[in-house]
Amino acid sequence: MGTRGIRGATQIATNTQEEITSGVLELVKKMLSENSVNHEDLISVIFTATVDLTAQFPAVAAREAGLGNVPLLCSVEIDVPNSLPRVVRVLMHINSEKGLDEIKHVYLHGAVALRRDIAQ
Repeated sequence: MGTRGIRGATQIATNTQEEITSGVLELVKKMLSENSVNHEDLISVIFTATVDLTAQFPAVAAREAGLGNVPLLCSVEIDVPNSLPRVVRVLMHINSEKGLDEIKHVYLHGAVALRRDIAQ
């Protein structure tokens, strides 16, 4: 079994606890389901949020999705001028038998524009 990374991102509608929680829950659940990841296969998850998302830590939502015993880390995304606002990005590390080309990266809502080459 090898270690793989799954990328994901979503654009959050507004900077509220409810919207951040809802958006992150949707993204994390889709990343897990699209890649048939079992809880035991998770190694760690890194979240970044753009500087305009301050109402909630993305990891709080991940804990609500049942990832409380998985190492989670939040960070601030680099504040690049004219970049897409209100975005949460995720890098999920997993143990998997899948090849690199079998991993399904998940980009939702406005974040699809970030990686049209690999967005589902």
